[in-house]
Amino acid sequence: MNPTPKPPLHRQVQNQVGHGGRRRGAGRKPKGAVAGVSHSTRARHSHRCPAHVTVKLRRGLPLLRRPSEYATLRRAFTKGADRFGFRLIHYAVLNEHMHFVVEAKDRRALTRGLQGLLIRIAKALNKLWRRKGKVFFDRYHDRMLPSPREVRTALRYVLHNAKKHAAQGRKVRVPWQVDLFSSAPWFDGFREELHLRGMDVVIRPTVLARTWLLRVGWRRHGLIGVNELPATG
Repeated sequence: MNPTPKPPLHRQVQNQVGHGGRRRGAGRKPKGAVAGVSHSTRARHSHRCPAHVTVKLRRGLPLLRRPSEYATLRRAFTKGADRFGFRLIHYAVLNEHMHFVVEAKDRRALTRGLQGLLIRIAKALNKLWRRKGKVFFDRYHDRMLPSPREVRTALRYVLHNAKKHAAQGRKVRVPWQVDLFSSAPWFDGFREELHLRGMDVVIRPTVLARTWLLRVGWRRHGLIGVNELPATG
């Protein structure tokens, strides 16, 4: 009498109880209820291209657009703006997230510089809030800006992000010509001449751009208007 034939090898593996292999629910779990940013391998970074970075605050923490919080952030920006081949050129502080426009000599410099800056910010905010624990939600999101038009779009988006939120009724107020919770007061690419009292005695918390795209290239598509809001989406 012939013995009962064994099932194919792939069915034997599926029937085994254990760890490893491709299966439902496998893989790294997000830090929270949902994943904020994909955990796929990040793209290579070119020293010629700036990058737009978005960082989200964890839920339940105080708002960032308050005098004490913003003063703390500015000090952290100043100390971490130029390290490891990483440079912070522009930023916007919203209540629950931040936008950065940065330069870096390569992917490693971008990663090290951002990690160092975010650790510095987290420690400073935790000290202000008299708490311990994580400050930022999941991984940061970064996108390279390889063309003059993309750089201009990113600058407009970052520097006028709070105005966009205010226009959409998202509990953000910007009662000035430009958003003072951003690097806009130090931006020299506006079409209009700004008159901001007292900013001449405030230490600039960012560094000057070195890439051609951020210094010159984006201007080929025109300077940015003070009231030129970012596109929706």
